[in-house]
Amino acid sequence: MMKRTLLALSACIALPASAAWTLDSDTSSLHFLSTKNAQITEVHSFDELSGTLSDGGQLSVTVPLTSVNTSIELRDTRMQEMLFDTTNFANATFTADVPAELMKLKKGSSTTGSVTGELDLHGVKAPATFQVIVSKLANDKLTVSTTAPTVINASSFKLEGGIQALQDVAKLSSITLAVPVTFSVTFEE
Repeated sequence: MMKRTLLALSACIALPASAAWTLDSDTSSLHFLSTKNAQITEVHSFDELSGTLSDGGQLSVTVPLTSVNTSIELRDTRMQEMLFDTTNFANATFTADVPAELMKLKKGSSTTGSVTGELDLHGVKAPATFQVIVSKLANDKLTVSTTAPTVINASSFKLEGGIQALQDVAKLSSITLAVPVTFSVTFEE
């Protein structure tokens, strides 16, 4: 019995620790812009985010689409129902393998780079790349922020019908399909 216990203990010690980083939703934000009638641009956000980042760089971020915040409750409801169809597609998810050079930071250092992964939105998966700055604030805390907006095209995710429905119900002459996205997220170990 003692021999088995020692073997199990030595196996645990020999295996590297695989700590997971968890997205801190209280200090993280995701914003997007919409432009209507060719000249009126507004800033919107999602109030909820969750995610994990493994020590090996596997990233997964989930955005509950019912948390869309446009500062107008009726518009939020219309976007949930007419654009995102949250009954059938509750979340948007971004997954990626973060490059090693962005993962191996020492406390107090920062670096820039790009993270390319797959965005799953409205039942469609498409590639997306974000230019970011990563800062390791402490041994157990890092931040990742975009250095430039990433333009997500609504037509890549079959959202044109939803945008047209929003345009019709609000009696707008246009809503652009190109949507700039920025974020600033904090991960804690």
